[in-house]
Amino acid sequence: MDHLDYEDCLLNIPYPRPDAYNSLAMPVYNAAAYEFNSAADMEAAFCGKTADHTYSRITNPTVQFFEERVKHITGAYNATALNSGMAAISNVFMTVAYSGANIVTSRHLFGNTYSFFANTLKAFDVEIRFCDLTNPEEIRKNTDENTCAIFLEIITNPQMEVVDLTAISAIAKEKNVPLIADTTIISFSVFKARNFGVDIEVVSSTKYISGGATSVGGLIIDYATFDWSKNKRLSEPAKEHGNYAFNFKLRKEIHRNFGAYMDPRTAHLQTIGLETLHLRYEKQSRTCLELANRLKTLKDVEYVNYTGLSDNPFYEVSCRQFGEAPGAMLTFDLASKDGCFRFMDNLKAIRRATNLFDNKSLAIHPASTIYGNFSQPQRDAMNVSDKTIRLSVGLESTDFLFDDIRQALGVSL
Repeated sequence: MDHLDYEDCLLNIPYPRPDAYNSLAMPVYNAAAYEFNSAADMEAAFCGKTADHTYSRITNPTVQFFEERVKHITGAYNATALNSGMAAISNVFMTVAYSGANIVTSRHLFGNTYSFFANTLKAFDVEIRFCDLTNPEEIRKNTDENTCAIFLEIITNPQMEVVDLTAISAIAKEKNVPLIADTTIISFSVFKARNFGVDIEVVSSTKYISGGATSVGGLIIDYATFDWSKNKRLSEPAKEHGNYAFNFKLRKEIHRNFGAYMDPRTAHLQTIGLETLHLRYEKQSRTCLELANRLKTLKDVEYVNYTGLSDNPFYEVSCRQFGEAPGAMLTFDLASKDGCFRFMDNLKAIRRATNLFDNKSLAIHPASTIYGNFSQPQRDAMNVSDKTIRLSVGLESTDFLFDDIRQALGVSL
């Protein structure tokens, strides 16, 4: 399915059961538990012999419909909806990692993802091997029989680094290691992760999908393309479930035991958000590209980082993987931290807030906020500069946003 038939496909996914009132919107099932006609029916449901719902920490009709929509439009084997993007990441690695395992990844990661790897998993004797993922030989050298995954962000936040997914997936296949990618930065109505060798995709559905930042959620999208008999944690379930062993372990144990399943009200909002996802993504990413080009004309802006700019070092690989307008996030550097703070304080229309891909444009100074509790040497190693502003572009016009940026910089309009 390409982007031209995204809405046609999405809007015509049928409900699993007819609604009693013929509602055009999937009802919100704010139910904790479900009644059964008999003890035998109850036993069958709890033992997985039927698909009936038992308890909303495990499955819920509204959440399941959201998952089905995501599965249908991505072509995945399964999608699991959780209550945040970080819940998606932690559930994935609690499924594939084990004591003595290692994960090959980059230091160029979102702050909480970095902390999860460097601090949380460390306590479970999981080694994190931070590499330059733009160097295939470094990846190959650090990948061995105990590597449980290669993990990356398809465009890093906020460094805006883009790796060659085809090259990395080839190494992953050569080494019998799954490639797991955080694809939040590009809408899956445009970017088809499976086509680039990604085995498992994690998405913060809080971002583009929710539609105006209405709710917090996360997705694990499993393409069932990896042979899990090669993973020490999943080799036993793989004997029975093969390439579906990850999903079996995740759904039957990990997500149940960690209790991070998506709330039905969130699923309802995000199901609606899916319907306008591609339209919003096209508008926001196109505006982002236009704004990036205009920012380059301002003398107070030292550097504009957007991979859709022809002079960006990742332009070629970014265009090949994501198209000419790769998402709605850019960064730009001013002369100093003080200059960044003055700029932020002078903004009148762009909001000072965290989050990405709200309908409203948002600006943040990453070094003092998202990475504020990291030491200076850590920030230096992660390439997070005091001079950088991150801008998430919303649905406003390019002129409107550019005028606000110019006045915040003290440029006469």
